[in-house]
Amino acid sequence: MGDSAPIYDDKSEVRTELDLTSAEWQRYGAGRRRDRHVEVAFVEHTDGVVYTVMRSSADTAGPVLVFTPAEWDAFTRGILAGEFDQEKRSAPDPSAD
Repeated sequence: MGDSAPIYDDKSEVRTELDLTSAEWQRYGAGRRRDRHVEVAFVEHTDGVVYTVMRSSADTAGPVLVFTPAEWDAFTRGILAGEFDQEKRSAPDPSAD
């Protein structure tokens, strides 16, 4: 595999300082079964920035992803543009011929 770039966690300090105890978690399809859903919350940090946090409803004590406002905007734009659609990911690459 060779050398890889070092991993830099630019939000490690933010992640440890976010207070998630009063986070108001939201999920898509709230009336559906509670397992295996993505939940998001918007949490203000002491630096005044509101970060978006994401977790799995199946493991609420598990890992939490933290997005800056710009990262969340890019992520949601990608969703709306269909960048994560299963059909697009599994389609053969026409340039591979």
